[in-house]
Amino acid sequence: MFVRRSARRFLRTALVSCIGVAMTATALQGTAGAAPQGTTPPAKDPFYRPPSPLPAGKPGDIIRSRRSTFTVDPFSRAPFGGVKSWQVLYRSESAQGTPIAVSGTVLVPTKAWNGPGKRPLLSYAVGTRGLGDACAPSYTLSQGYDYEALAIIDALNRGWAVTVSDMEGLGTPGQHTYEVGRSQGKAVLNMARAAQRLSAARIGSGPVALMGYSQGGTSAGWGAELAPAYAPELQLKGVAAGGVPADLRAVADGLDGNPFAAFMFMAAAGYDAAYPELQLSKFLNAQGKELFKKANDMCLVSLDGIGTMFGTAFKKVGDYTTSNPLTTKAWVARLDGNRLGGTAPTVPVFQSHALYDEIIPLKQAQTLRAAWCAKGANVTWKTYQFAEHAVGIVMSHPDAIGFVGDRFAGKPVRGNCGS
Repeated sequence: MFVRRSARRFLRTALVSCIGVAMTATALQGTAGAAPQGTTPPAKDPFYRPPSPLPAGKPGDIIRSRRSTFTVDPFSRAPFGGVKSWQVLYRSESAQGTPIAVSGTVLVPTKAWNGPGKRPLLSYAVGTRGLGDACAPSYTLSQGYDYEALAIIDALNRGWAVTVSDMEGLGTPGQHTYEVGRSQGKAVLNMARAAQRLSAARIGSGPVALMGYSQGGTSAGWGAELAPAYAPELQLKGVAAGGVPADLRAVADGLDGNPFAAFMFMAAAGYDAAYPELQLSKFLNAQGKELFKKANDMCLVSLDGIGTMFGTAFKKVGDYTTSNPLTTKAWVARLDGNRLGGTAPTVPVFQSHALYDEIIPLKQAQTLRAAWCAKGANVTWKTYQFAEHAVGIVMSHPDAIGFVGDRFAGKPVRGNCGS
């Protein structure tokens, strides 16, 4: 009975993802700008290859930029109207503080901002894409098949500028450090810095907010925790983080033998890339080595990605390893070092979760809420009934973007930590 029920959830979640892609592909079109980058994927595009060594600078500095297009129709590839777009390569830092180059996108409405003060900037943190460079949002947004394009359009329609980081190793050379929160949090903060330093965008140093769901929830949550010490000059006003994988050990326990076990294996590859001393390869059996070799170029929304999801469904760690790396001191230390909840955000946070999330356990999200609340954070918590993980992003979006809008408008919020 459990297997049949889980399989139905798996198919339903896959269907929701496909519907999201289809909706993105049929969104409204416009006529702004040109597409100098053509259709060259990042792995073959010199723009994504940073100079070595990196030029001197500080986090958030732009290494290079070029005009791009924001496209929502993969068939005509017509650019979305009323928006200027740039692809940027900017300085960020790895989880261990090493300077790195990360790629991303800056989107600015062509219509003048008519609200108070300077135009607000939303650093939008994307959800899971995969491990391959072709999954990079700066590429998918320009090709018309990005499944979060409609959420980004909603923000642009409010007059906000929007930035979208590709995160470490997605687009740029090297393995994507999937779900390594300390790297992802820096990437979304430095993406906001880069946008404000892009003179052509004319954004300036106005109010900033962070928003993301699932992997993006990790990124937004870590950005919230890091911002006071790491990016104090940003006028951060609020953070919306949904479906947050706050504790990767708890998430792995839930995914082991789960229909969505592929996400656990992707995170293992991400941590191995961020922390080479973990030496994932020495734990893998022949089947495991083959899986991770294929996964290096895998995008979730692709035939290979769907094949990997189905092929690893209900698999356990032991099916791909000679011994479980997640039980070793080295792996436990790195996973715990990227667990959210150690520091209270200093700005209001909207944290949401699907009540029947079959990918990211509700309990560990509740633990994060309790940890932030205990440290004095201003947290507004909301769960969604009759929702699982993929449905949760659709149901939570109006509340999340509304929360951000209220913070940009300067409205007070008390949160609900006491309830």
